[in-house]
Amino acid sequence: MLDTLILSRIQFAANISFHILFPSITIALCWILFFFKLRHEQTNDPVWMRAYRFWVKVFALNFALGVVTGITMSFQFGTNWPGYMETVGNIAGPLLGYEVLTAFFLEATFLGIMLFGINRVPSKVHTFSALVVAIGTTLSAFWILALNSWMQTPAGYEVRDGVVHATNWLEVIFNPSFPYRFTHMMLASGLTASFFVAGISAYRILKGDRKQAPRLTLKTGLVLAAILAPIQAFVGDLHGLNSFEHQPQKIAAVEAVWKTERGAPLLLFAVPDEKERTNHFALSIPRGASLMLTHSLDGEVRGLDAFEEHPPVKPLFYGFRLMVGMGLLMLLVAWTGVYFLRRRGEPPRWFLKVVVGMTFSGWVAVLAGWYVTEIGRQPWLVTGVLKTADAVTPVPPGHVGLSLTMYLLVYVVLMTAYIQTLKVMAMKSVKVEEFETAEPERAGSLTHLPQSSKGTHGGEA
Repeated sequence: MLDTLILSRIQFAANISFHILFPSITIALCWILFFFKLRHEQTNDPVWMRAYRFWVKVFALNFALGVVTGITMSFQFGTNWPGYMETVGNIAGPLLGYEVLTAFFLEATFLGIMLFGINRVPSKVHTFSALVVAIGTTLSAFWILALNSWMQTPAGYEVRDGVVHATNWLEVIFNPSFPYRFTHMMLASGLTASFFVAGISAYRILKGDRKQAPRLTLKTGLVLAAILAPIQAFVGDLHGLNSFEHQPQKIAAVEAVWKTERGAPLLLFAVPDEKERTNHFALSIPRGASLMLTHSLDGEVRGLDAFEEHPPVKPLFYGFRLMVGMGLLMLLVAWTGVYFLRRRGEPPRWFLKVVVGMTFSGWVAVLAGWYVTEIGRQPWLVTGVLKTADAVTPVPPGHVGLSLTMYLLVYVVLMTAYIQTLKVMAMKSVKVEEFETAEPERAGSLTHLPQSSKGTHGGEA
């Protein structure tokens, strides 16, 4: 039977996994919405406004689910992990409070204008509200990632009578891993939102939507992904080097390096065996890990034998490769899409089906990366300060198991409703042309968008 610690960890993992799906879209999607609105201001082309009108509804759906599931996360600090707030509440409390004061209030204030004020306020005011909401979502991620990064690489604190106190808030916030983790997550959100936009746009086109708005948003998503993917690869490498310096045991587990060695190989695939402390069926690049991590073919990579405690190997080893593999696939699809756009004006139907299949590919990469990050600091909840086992609730396992079961049932219902709602919204937009004059088509080009005879705010996308 699973004990309270394992059940609480599973419950927290389930809650954070479901919650992170929606911010990973909304953080970047609101910047894409601001781009649509700004382009409408610049060109007065109603196609941009129709694109905005459709995607602002999708944003509202994701934002609402993100808020609801985020509230659940805060409850668990008291119900499942009371030792966490008792020990590091002086750090975690203010950072979470800063998020509410500087980000959530900002989002909530201007979100109403963004969603409902499009015909009630001047256009420039509405555009400004979209910008403020985008800034607010980014600030929210800033504070959450500052706290998460501090838990990974704590700095600017001291421990008095078993309780952590801040000694330098700048060091707390801008701890050693924060700049890399924040940038990495922002780019991950950009890629997730890009494929989300491109995938739903491709779905609409495949279902017979002949209007220009979905073609415009398909192009926007693919081009943005093509730009962000190589940047993400570069930032990911920097993030890995930072982890190699500050969390070497995590990197040793990621690379399944069991013994400290020079000229360590880079494992492309293997089956790590934690009992025998070896790798089976290894496919590797000789000296690749040393070259990647130390920039020297003979660089030393500390193995798991150098640490008394280290995270489990298999989740990190496979999770990291899933994240990287999905990132490479996203890069390939995005660049192929841009090639089709430049050479043919519109991708072929088979490629549109591929893009539809990639709609939620960002979720796969984000979850894989998040698991590597969170499991990688085990057995610590706050590295070197508080162990996970010391923070867990003393309640019986049955209580945690019951709440976990209820959470999972609710999440299954919510996810089913979410996917169905997206399909209904997309199909509704496809069918709008039955009630209004369809926009004239330009022989297969996505780069030239026609002016409409409708008002500047346009109709449904």
